[in-house]
Amino acid sequence: MNRDAYDLHTSTDSLEARRAFEHAVHGLATHRPNTGAALQSALRADPDHVGAHALKGFANLILARSELNTVAGEALADARRSLAARSGGSRDERVLVEALAAAEGGSFTRAIDILDSGFSERPATFLPFKLSHALRFMMGDGPGMLNAARRAVDALDPANTAAGFIHGCHAFSLEEAGYYEEALKAGQKAVALQPDDSWGLHAVSHVYEMRGQTAAGIDWLEDSRGAWSRCNNFSFHMAWHLALLHLERGDHDRVLELYDDEVRPQPTDDFRDMANAVSLLWRLNQMGVHTGARWHDLAEVARGRQTDTTLVFAALHNLAALVAIGDRNAAATLVAEIEARALGPGDQGRVAAEVGVPLARMLAGLGAPADRQMLDRMMVNLPRIGGSNAQRDFFVLALARALGSNGDIAGVSRVSDVRRHLKTEDRLLRSIEIAAGPGLSA
Repeated sequence: MNRDAYDLHTSTDSLEARRAFEHAVHGLATHRPNTGAALQSALRADPDHVGAHALKGFANLILARSELNTVAGEALADARRSLAARSGGSRDERVLVEALAAAEGGSFTRAIDILDSGFSERPATFLPFKLSHALRFMMGDGPGMLNAARRAVDALDPANTAAGFIHGCHAFSLEEAGYYEEALKAGQKAVALQPDDSWGLHAVSHVYEMRGQTAAGIDWLEDSRGAWSRCNNFSFHMAWHLALLHLERGDHDRVLELYDDEVRPQPTDDFRDMANAVSLLWRLNQMGVHTGARWHDLAEVARGRQTDTTLVFAALHNLAALVAIGDRNAAATLVAEIEARALGPGDQGRVAAEVGVPLARMLAGLGAPADRQMLDRMMVNLPRIGGSNAQRDFFVLALARALGSNGDIAGVSRVSDVRRHLKTEDRLLRSIEIAAGPGLSA
């Protein structure tokens, strides 16, 4: 068996395939647009490259589009066939394929457990570490994300090719747990080791945003633009963070400029791009900013996804776009689909039942939480929809807005108190509190 530059033991004998796969893993780490092409190069050089088939499967599942489940299933079948052709392959390859099978079957949670146990003696092996980090992110497992990152950092050889990237994941995990000073140091270390570590750059920008350090955050993102602007659509997300910082400063013209040029430069239906755009336009509207016809592009995408509940996080953003333009029929269809998902199996069935359904009904104007107990459950369960604290803040703000519209001042106060444990109070929350009733923003 051979060991590649990222410490993965593989059964390939093709140097060309190994190098192409290493380029793909580097592309995964840096969010580069050439990752898919590198994977294809690896498979052309070695059609039985097990790791390439496995990574292709995971990549399609992480995109969270119902039509790509078939592609992921085909990648799993190819990976199993390649294992058989290689007399069972390496242990690392078998673990990756077993984890992919669990994820393809609807359990990211089980896939994470398989990756953790399979690489427990080598927690800094980058590909399984990065995959479990991504899956935990989508599942909202912040504590697990931090524990895994700490294990990887503790086991890290400074000469490890992925050292900077692992520190970047550690920084993000620290930030999500509220350890902002530690996150700042870890993120800066990550970028010093690997200037193209967009995830580390991203982690530091989160720290500045959560602390309300808008000037420092803007400077950080502008100074590192040369690195993150070369990313795939992750560059849209970095621009989203930049726009949020300008929004807090009240520079609405700059926010709209960023939206048009960098946050939503093309009408994609990638759920991450939609999350950026929907949450930013919603915030602008709450601040009284006229956004023109921009919602119509988003609603058109959402209509095409009104029966897709592959990822509840994505479905809820699509729902918000439909509500924004008043498409009640499509919104009702999507709410019903989320309710149906809550009755089904798998991770996302549980997510829909625990938080997706009440959030969907709230976004669709079907009522805010009826009592304190329900509200508290929603706040506790909210991380389970996945994403970051910054992304989920959209739902926190929307919940506060719905409670305020219903005259529930105590509910707004409760949501605001919980939010302040993570994020410095900002202009938008104050405006929601003022609209809800006198004394709340005092």
